[in-house]
Amino acid sequence: MTTDNGSGTLFDRVNTAAATIRAQSSEEIRIALVLGSGLGAFADELEEKVVLPYDRIPGFSHSTVEGHAGQLVIGKSGGVPVVAMQGRFHYYEGYSLEDVVFPIRTFGLLGVKTVVLTNAAGGINVQFDKGALMVISDHLNLMGVSSLRGPHDERFGARFPDMTEVYARDLQEMVVAEGHQMGLDMRRGIYAALSGPSYETPAEIRMLRTLGADAVGMSTVPEAIVARQMGMRVVGISCITNLASGVADQLIDHNEVMETGAQVRVAFTELLRRIIQRLGA
Repeated sequence: MTTDNGSGTLFDRVNTAAATIRAQSSEEIRIALVLGSGLGAFADELEEKVVLPYDRIPGFSHSTVEGHAGQLVIGKSGGVPVVAMQGRFHYYEGYSLEDVVFPIRTFGLLGVKTVVLTNAAGGINVQFDKGALMVISDHLNLMGVSSLRGPHDERFGARFPDMTEVYARDLQEMVVAEGHQMGLDMRRGIYAALSGPSYETPAEIRMLRTLGADAVGMSTVPEAIVARQMGMRVVGISCITNLASGVADQLIDHNEVMETGAQVRVAFTELLRRIIQRLGA
């Protein structure tokens, strides 16, 4: 599946999308959030919010997965201006990675400085319980392709961006500290991204554990790579919505992912509020 992004260069199309969003707010927006499966409740509680369905933003694709509302919400959290994606686009839906990361590029041209990437993930680390929140310390890109593949436009950043510290260490510390103050089960670990959409086999989970992965999912990494290329700071949070294949003696389905997301909704929303306040300060 390829989105019809209209005419002009990719930079032109992204700039048009950024202008569309900018026209909806008189505030300078410096913080963006991508809310994963079952985690979109935070955006519902924003103040002075403006809701833009993705089909009203030139170049944005359509979210087809349950638990992804498919809309952009512009508003304030505790007085801090933010923009939040209620649902993202996935490579497994048939979109190109250019489509998947189009919103992140848009946020970069909008002037966003920090991106909070959230996702629902399967727990590989046997010490992780379902419902735990894992701050991403690093990632493994096992999707078989990079979101930077293709023609290069230097206006987006370097052709070969450094990935030594994709997820800002000081932001990791801040999120963990805020979570601990709330009494949450906060973990830190490495996120492995696979293309999906099938869940992994027990053999694949054993392989990922050998490689050092603590959690696995089907998103986030392409977005983080592009955000870093464009100079944005990144913090990633995985909600462990299920235990990966072979970790627990049970089958996995998407309903479990959604149910766990609903169970942690209140705590997760409060954690995001606190993060936004710290970032806004």
